[in-house]
Amino acid sequence: MAARHIFVTNALPYASGPIHLGHLLGYIQGDIWVRFQRMRGHAVTYVCADDAHGTPIMLAAEKAGVSAEEFVARIQADHERDFAGFAVDFDHYHSTHTAENRELSERIYLALRAAGHISSREIEQAYDPQRQMFLPDRYIKGECPKCGAADQYGDNCENCGATYAPRDVKNPFSAVSGATPEWRPSEHYFFRLEHLQPDIEAWLERAQLHSGVKAKLREWLDAGLRDWDISRDAPYFGFEIPDAPGKYFYVWLDAPIGYLASLKAWCAADASRDFEEFLRPDSPIEMWHFIGKDIVNFHGLFWPGMLKGAGLREPTGMSVNGYLTVNGAKMSKSRGTFIRAETYLKHLDPQYLRYYFAAKLSAGVEDIDLNLEDFAARVNSDLVGKFVNIASRCAGFIGKNFAGKLSEADTSYLDIYGVIVGEPSAIEQLKNGILDSAQDRAHASTTAASILARIQVSQGQAPRVYTEPTGDPAIDDAVQDFAGAPLAGRLSERFATVKSQVENDYNKREFARAIRQIMAFADEINKAIQEWAPWSLAKNPDAQWLVHDICTFALEYFRKLSILLRPVLPGVVGDVEQFLNVGPLKWADLDTELPPGHQINAYQHLAARVDPKAIAAMVEESKDDLAPTNTGQVAQTDDAALIEFEDFAKLDLRIARINAVESVDGADKLLRIQLDVGELGQRTVFAGIKSAYSPSALEGRLTLMVANLAPRKMRFGVSEGMILAAGPGGQDIYLLAPDSGAQPGMQVK
Repeated sequence: MAARHIFVTNALPYASGPIHLGHLLGYIQGDIWVRFQRMRGHAVTYVCADDAHGTPIMLAAEKAGVSAEEFVARIQADHERDFAGFAVDFDHYHSTHTAENRELSERIYLALRAAGHISSREIEQAYDPQRQMFLPDRYIKGECPKCGAADQYGDNCENCGATYAPRDVKNPFSAVSGATPEWRPSEHYFFRLEHLQPDIEAWLERAQLHSGVKAKLREWLDAGLRDWDISRDAPYFGFEIPDAPGKYFYVWLDAPIGYLASLKAWCAADASRDFEEFLRPDSPIEMWHFIGKDIVNFHGLFWPGMLKGAGLREPTGMSVNGYLTVNGAKMSKSRGTFIRAETYLKHLDPQYLRYYFAAKLSAGVEDIDLNLEDFAARVNSDLVGKFVNIASRCAGFIGKNFAGKLSEADTSYLDIYGVIVGEPSAIEQLKNGILDSAQDRAHASTTAASILARIQVSQGQAPRVYTEPTGDPAIDDAVQDFAGAPLAGRLSERFATVKSQVENDYNKREFARAIRQIMAFADEINKAIQEWAPWSLAKNPDAQWLVHDICTFALEYFRKLSILLRPVLPGVVGDVEQFLNVGPLKWADLDTELPPGHQINAYQHLAARVDPKAIAAMVEESKDDLAPTNTGQVAQTDDAALIEFEDFAKLDLRIARINAVESVDGADKLLRIQLDVGELGQRTVFAGIKSAYSPSALEGRLTLMVANLAPRKMRFGVSEGMILAAGPGGQDIYLLAPDSGAQPGMQVK
């Protein structure tokens, strides 16, 4: 693997207010990707900065009674505190109101001017005669020219969704002073973006962007690029344009340059770092931007155009995230409908939000909903009930019975568990056979192979490949006949597949798919522990060595799962490293094992269940932020849609184990699923979840099903029930699963 050098940025938060959870979606996404790339051994420089210029900041500082410089410094300190609280770990965090950004903004502007890409002309703007300032469109208010709604912004109506020019607003007034605006002429400076349209189109073809983002940018390009106004009139908080007294760079000119300013400040701290190496058009260093979908046009049109026009390198790619809603309601900063990062940190573990976002994030630009009930359920089920549960079930035996030392033996013979998962009788024979004939562990591997082969032959199956002779010529000959056949049932083989898929998914920023794979394998390990039942074996003095091996085997896979989760859960995995007595885990450690007899530390609590009271307290503190936006409609529940408890009680919900899954010919979305429903026997169901799950990812998992649904005859066969899943569809489908310990056939009550 060739090492990469990657320069990564996140969109600059505006220095006018606090960080909220909607902001954090993109920062957590970027941080996860950066951590993964570093674990893979790549060199990554990760920077960000506060976007500190513009009229809103000037007015907010004035209202607060402080200078603009003092105002943005306070906000920056709060932002850095919140990012640290959520483990978003920038190499350098800067501000656009710095000497580096002034120098680079002037450098790029002057290069564009020298190349003939800057022009000027007189335009008319709204002017507040009372405050003696020109007004941005958002600071003009009045009645919508389309629907007549009052108190609407000067460029769009929140009531009917119409867009329009500020001159079209009826009965306009200044949002700053309330005065009626006047229209006055002013000379403005423009970036002649159309000059660079062919270059931007060429960049778009090679840039690494989601197909949906590329399609949107092509729409704008097809409509033709026009001059972009890059100047604002005094009074304005920003940088004055060279040779243009009283004219300032528009905030969106110097804001993306802030990425480079932060990088320059980072480079200045170490003489070995070459800032210009990052900027050369032929630089081998990748440049990636993580942004929200609301600023795609600035980053996908203006920014590469500015860089190309100034003779600098263009971005390698962009990762674009959608918006965040909370419990289905739109978050609006202008209306105060947000949960602040600071508020969340008072009540809940930030690692849990990182996990929840990762479990829903893909490389696409879909919006994500933070459903607080689902948040608690997913954290409690996945992190506590699956992942941490592996360590909590095994660590006590290692600490109490074996002085904190892992087994010194080769425990790979336990790997065959994966071949007969879900066959309790075979597991029991295998376990008893090992104990009966290999109490000294010396022949455990041979005994396991022999017992397994006998079980398979007795069931009419071809025995799997084992290199150890069983002592039975008929079985040994049969094994040799199948030499070279894959042993796909082994847990090690399954994990190798999971590792490869997760690595690919992380690199492509398909985090939700990676998390599904990781948790599905955690389920496998929990099932293995459940069926080996070391707590029962521990009662047998002659079985202590097997208890030791089982717990060592499980903790080794817990370590490997921790490596897979480290980009998402750096804090939790840091505690795992302390518990396992290992240094910072790297991706390459997936190909290693802990040394025989490795000493681990006493187990400490790694994750607590989410307390609904903590969520309620957070909501109470932010309840004004969670109020739904008034759309003119009141959501009501139709009494006719309610059901009585007796109706609900008619449903027979059962735990089911997925035994086999296959695609359905002629159906793009369907999977045919064979279920073990315990005492109810075997069932076949058809489920439209193929877009989210491959057959191999489902086999062996537990899920919930409606067992008393009338059979439904379909073109592909008869469906004998329904499995339960959540999500809007597409790749965002999430199979419901019970907590560890549930068994097929159990009734859900």
